[in-house]
Amino acid sequence: MQNNNIIRGFSKLSRQEKIKLITNQLNLSEEVEGDLDRYLHPTDQSLFSDISENTVSNYYLPFSLAPNFLINDQVYIVPMVIEESSVVAAASKAASFWAKNGGFKTKVINTQKNGQIFFSWNGPIEKLKEYGLEIEELIKKATDPVTSNMKARGGGITGFKLKTIENMDHTHELLIHFNTVNSMGANFINTCLEKIADPLIDFINEKAELQSLGMAEHIMSILSNYTPECIVECSVQCPIEQLAPYSGDYTPKQFATRFKTAVDIAINDPYRAVTHNKGIFNGIDAVVLATGNDFRAVEAGAQAYASKSGQYRSLTQCELTETDFKYTLKVPLALGTVGGLTNIHPMVKTAFKILGSSNAEQLMEIVAAAGMANNFSAVTALTTTGIQKGHMKLHLGNILTSLQATNEEKTLAQEYFTNKTVSHTAVQDFLIHCRKQV
Repeated sequence: MQNNNIIRGFSKLSRQEKIKLITNQLNLSEEVEGDLDRYLHPTDQSLFSDISENTVSNYYLPFSLAPNFLINDQVYIVPMVIEESSVVAAASKAASFWAKNGGFKTKVINTQKNGQIFFSWNGPIEKLKEYGLEIEELIKKATDPVTSNMKARGGGITGFKLKTIENMDHTHELLIHFNTVNSMGANFINTCLEKIADPLIDFINEKAELQSLGMAEHIMSILSNYTPECIVECSVQCPIEQLAPYSGDYTPKQFATRFKTAVDIAINDPYRAVTHNKGIFNGIDAVVLATGNDFRAVEAGAQAYASKSGQYRSLTQCELTETDFKYTLKVPLALGTVGGLTNIHPMVKTAFKILGSSNAEQLMEIVAAAGMANNFSAVTALTTTGIQKGHMKLHLGNILTSLQATNEEKTLAQEYFTNKTVSHTAVQDFLIHCRKQV
């Protein structure tokens, strides 16, 4: 049972003092300290330690590559950081298939991001809207010192909206729209909001007509990770007959029909939609993480977007004609190629060198294609052989490692399970049998 003593001043301790404290308090073995030491970086640890708080080691994930992504007639090798081998395999297989069938067609519909200033005031928001031009000038004057560089790159504040929060009559919002060009823009947006908040409140409280309706008070200012206008669309399309390599025991026409049915289920059933969209984010998150972007923000915004109709739905849709198959993904992706970890983490820099991309819109398109590739493979597996067959084949290596199989045993297991169902129990039994033969 763990000791529940409260630790004070933990952040002020050295790394060794932190490890010694937790080792003693949690009665940990010397193995734990050894593991923490083992995964320190031999030359760049100070860099990694500065990225986060209370760093005592590093947590490694594979940096993998998925080749053959043909996106808008340009071929990419896409870096992916993820712990699940089947994701990279699925992405690579789908990318190779679609490279022979027209590739991924993508377009960025908009790149608008949002920030919010919340305030309480007893007056009606319609009255405040009458002062729109003055508020616009107030915003410009308050933010000029911090927006000049962003404006020079083609970005900045692009508009605003005043609204009352639903079911909260005296709580209002100034919603401000931003274009942050190649930066994700979180720090820029938050800085602008904080520059605007006090002048806005002063404006309301000093304007006689508005003051007579009550005094305004600032509640909070923060960017929004809901970016329903920062949208990228990705689609694949081919004659139905060309789907034969994926159709398994079905005709291409039967496969296409089954595929569309599965997607329609995800559009209309939220239980299925969540798992369906998770398959999309297998690909999206892996590339977002490899490029040093905020996958939590991307996830939160996209999941909200999937619910914009009032019910959680699939982010994809499938269209069939008598002869053609088309599959489309539309998803919000607020990404950046400058700032944050992109300037610090050496593997993020390497990822961008591999992509050859320094443009946020281009990255949005690549990430969307990775999401589409993974989802296409997942839905295909579900509607033909089932999801577990391919997944567990690729998971076989992890099972063998966890069971401490030798290299010889791993080779024998790969051969043995070529046409057999893989499970932890089946692999364990196989190893027991092998070891009895020795």
